[in-house]
Amino acid sequence: MHITIAGSGNVGRALASGWLKTGHSVTFATRDVAGDKAGELRKEGFVVVPLNEAATSTDVIVLAVPWTAVEATIRSLGGLAGKVLIDTTDPLKSGRELAIGFGDSGGEAVARLAPSARVVKAFSTTGSHNMADSNYPGGKLMMALAGDDTPAKEIVMALVADLGFDPIDTGPLAMSRYLEPLAMLWINLAYTQQFGPNIGFALLRR
Repeated sequence: MHITIAGSGNVGRALASGWLKTGHSVTFATRDVAGDKAGELRKEGFVVVPLNEAATSTDVIVLAVPWTAVEATIRSLGGLAGKVLIDTTDPLKSGRELAIGFGDSGGEAVARLAPSARVVKAFSTTGSHNMADSNYPGGKLMMALAGDDTPAKEIVMALVADLGFDPIDTGPLAMSRYLEPLAMLWINLAYTQQFGPNIGFALLRR
């Protein structure tokens, strides 16, 4: 599968590394194709294209930018009709707080900005350390996802499983209202409570 990642930060890099190992092809799309980060990606063997070319000849687009850059990034992407758009973002503001509360979510905001895309919320409830290496001795980490398009969710669940996570379909995209606070809990445990980033959530069954 051909995956294009919009954003060149830690999350995008971690996902790209894992998917390459499982046979997918990955392209990066960035606002500054001549910048240092783009140069580093090219040295690592990745193709880097402008944001307005992100939707060209790709199966899946991954939104992996800071929340403050989400609207501008989506407006720059273009050509999103029918594309699977994975929203990895969380609506964070300064002070480690959510900018959007329980009556709305970042995932739903992304869908409003990209109404023709098939938006799936995923990879938003843990850190890039776990995306780069999801192996834990106690079992698989869960990766909760949400979306309104069932075939799109099936595609994303397969990509989640390719990275070693236990994919959990939590329901419609509105469930992002609860996934994003779960991300805040992970951030608080990892950094405020100083457990460190090598922690994760699992769903136990019996």
